[in-house]
Amino acid sequence: MTPMERTDVPAATRIVVKVGSSSISGENAGQIAPLVDALAAAHGRGAEVVLVSSGAIATGMPYLKLDARPDDLATQQAAASVGQNLLVFRYQQSLDRFGIIAGQVLLTAGDLENPTHRSNAQRAMERLLGLRILPIVNENDTVATHEIRFGDNDRLAALVAQLIGAELLVLLSDVDALYTKPPHLPGAERIARVPFGDALAGVEIGSVGRAGVGTGGAETKVSAARIAAEAGTSVLITATPLVDRALAGDDVGTWFEPDPARHTAAEGAALA
Repeated sequence: MTPMERTDVPAATRIVVKVGSSSISGENAGQIAPLVDALAAAHGRGAEVVLVSSGAIATGMPYLKLDARPDDLATQQAAASVGQNLLVFRYQQSLDRFGIIAGQVLLTAGDLENPTHRSNAQRAMERLLGLRILPIVNENDTVATHEIRFGDNDRLAALVAQLIGAELLVLLSDVDALYTKPPHLPGAERIARVPFGDALAGVEIGSVGRAGVGTGGAETKVSAARIAAEAGTSVLITATPLVDRALAGDDVGTWFEPDPARHTAAEGAALA
């Protein structure tokens, strides 16, 4: 059932959670364990959970002795190759505490644009979920080029939610909600709820995140939220340390209402 309110979240049966590079790499690598705790709790109550995780390049950087995110594509690909292996290993180590097995899924934009590749990706994801595996999805940075990239994993997460018909998408970052202006500015107020189709007129949305290792900011999250909402998925934007409360249905973050027409159609199909 697609949750129409935060209080409905614990009843969601298919959930996509996206976490950004700055939340689980470098000095924040310790946030992997509490993130996994929250995912495992949802998995434990029967939900099918997919994690879309950035962080391959950021995780690989120290092993390539890089102090900053590389600008050239070849070095980005090399860092991703090293970092993706380490990142999934760290997730699996944490998931072992709950007896949950992770499955790695690497996608490029072309995989979701080509009908055959899209169908293959969808079938693989459905089978993983049916086997109670927790898919960990990331862009395949090792082979992706500038011309065929998703651009950011917020968009990837929205497209994955669309691909598998997720009921809820949770977009995590280092900011606890969407605000009327950048939250460090005086007068910034939390936006608790965004009705479907709301243009957010008068809201100052930043285009970059706080940290220097990721590619997304509030602008990419709002864009991703709209993609998912148009597909009938409810969306919650909040901070990574609040993921447990988000998945418990607490009043945190910014809630984007799904397309009510899509929700009504889905409910009707479920009852048919």
